[in-house]
Amino acid sequence: MLRAIVFSLALMSAAAAAANEMALPRTTAATPDWLMAAASLGENNPFPALNNAADSRFPGISKSPVPVLLPFDKDVLAGFQATNFFQAGPAGYDTVFALRTADTPGLSDIAYREPVYVLLSGLRFTYDLSGPSLPEGEPVKELDGLFPGIRRALHESYVRYSFTRYGVTYVTAIYCRDTRPRAKILSCKQADRVADRLLRVLKLVGGNPDAAGPAAEQPPIVRPEKVSSDFSYFSPGNLIPGTGRQPQLSGRADDTVYARLRFPMKEAPAFANSQSFNNWGDCDFTGRSPRRLGRKGMGYACKVNGRPLVFDESAGRNYAYPWRDNFCEHRNFFVGQCPAGEGHQGQDIRPSDCALTNQGADRCQPYRHEIVATHDGMILRARKQEAVYLFINTADTHVRVRYMHMNPKLLDADGVLSGLTMKAGDRLGLVANYNEYERGTTYHLHFDMQVPTKIGWVFVNPYMTLVNAYEQLIGARGTELKDGDAVPPAVAAAPVILDAGAAHAAVTGATQTDAGVPSIIRLPSEKPRVTVDSDDRPRKKLRKARAHKQKARKTRIAHRKARHDHSDD
Repeated sequence: MLRAIVFSLALMSAAAAAANEMALPRTTAATPDWLMAAASLGENNPFPALNNAADSRFPGISKSPVPVLLPFDKDVLAGFQATNFFQAGPAGYDTVFALRTADTPGLSDIAYREPVYVLLSGLRFTYDLSGPSLPEGEPVKELDGLFPGIRRALHESYVRYSFTRYGVTYVTAIYCRDTRPRAKILSCKQADRVADRLLRVLKLVGGNPDAAGPAAEQPPIVRPEKVSSDFSYFSPGNLIPGTGRQPQLSGRADDTVYARLRFPMKEAPAFANSQSFNNWGDCDFTGRSPRRLGRKGMGYACKVNGRPLVFDESAGRNYAYPWRDNFCEHRNFFVGQCPAGEGHQGQDIRPSDCALTNQGADRCQPYRHEIVATHDGMILRARKQEAVYLFINTADTHVRVRYMHMNPKLLDADGVLSGLTMKAGDRLGLVANYNEYERGTTYHLHFDMQVPTKIGWVFVNPYMTLVNAYEQLIGARGTELKDGDAVPPAVAAAPVILDAGAAHAAVTGATQTDAGVPSIIRLPSEKPRVTVDSDDRPRKKLRKARAHKQKARKTRIAHRKARHDHSDD
């Protein structure tokens, strides 16, 4: 009891010292030249008529405070199909077009099987990031006559074309890989041809001079007066030692609160930490010692840092404060704001507890905690896709956030698809462990954030934005732990043990199977784990089973590294 009181006083003292350490984002506003836009059409005020003509296909186009450039009618669409995603608001507009190259004259030699999605944005303001400089890009001589000063940049796996017209920055972006083309991979050279085609058919189709108004200032950051007795968090950029993309590098020490969000988990407590370099984690394929794990509670360590771990997803610090940033943690994804240029892109978040089917289980049961919209906004997501984007467009905020690892079948059944508008706090889905397939990762939510810059949308560290949102959720201020501060002891709740064979109601009340999985999902029956100490089968069969399992693991690793997990669709 005395220890708890002393720690609470220490938290209050440290919180007072850290009260003003959250920073506001910096932005640069555009001043749209509506007279120039009107003159390009030869009329004094053509926009009411243009908006009326376009509104049936692009609802809300008159809300755009910048002139709207789009491929519009059948004479100029050139194979592009408008999706259900079009959002216009005080921060500008964003929309996505799709094109199937096999059905498009002039592009039919591109063997990419899936639709190519092109994100097009007109930006009322852009974010000025304090991290590594963004690429300047290169001039595009072939298009300079249409868009003077247009530049091409390849950044974070997107080829981007940015230009200024009517005093406004416009950007097109296509997800691609800078490699040779394949049936399931769109090369960036192929993406260039698609972008060129779209840019050549852009036309002025709407917008509203009266919607522009003066640029809004960033509102002050509000933090609760009350100090939490238990919520604490490591400083941004403070990764688990040795887990950066390069072992000697730490993370991105970014104190910016990029948006005032509602926390993405419906209820507290929640725990932001690494799902890969904590207990039961796979060490992001950097190597484990011992290499094979076969029983719950078995000790092991990631080879990058030797930190002692146990083979139990419900264990220890997985479900305990303090929080820890893992934006720049070891991953093979391009992240321009990370010191090594590669990283995780976002933040892992675990819900309040882990439920096990029995005392011997080492996996948490999914579908027990709700995920909600962090703000009023619009969804961007195609059927069967794992990633869910929520676009936020207000007078002082232009942000898109991404949720990962929910089951696509449930998202499809719930209608979480492009064009759906949501309010802050609306149910978006259930926490799961989906990563290309059921049980493909641990039980957690991946959450990341992008903001528009002069070259379009780029990843930024969401950590302090989440800290601020969590403080609002719990109604109390957390304590930042800096280098050298004492780390409080982990006080994790014991895992929930479910009654074997009993049906468990989902958060929504939907019927579930005995394993706690919604009945819409059909899972293959699980086979017994092959362990290193199995002695109930002939050695030959055991070696064969091990070889098969190792081959399957290598295939999964290669597939994950090559997957298109953040296409705009």
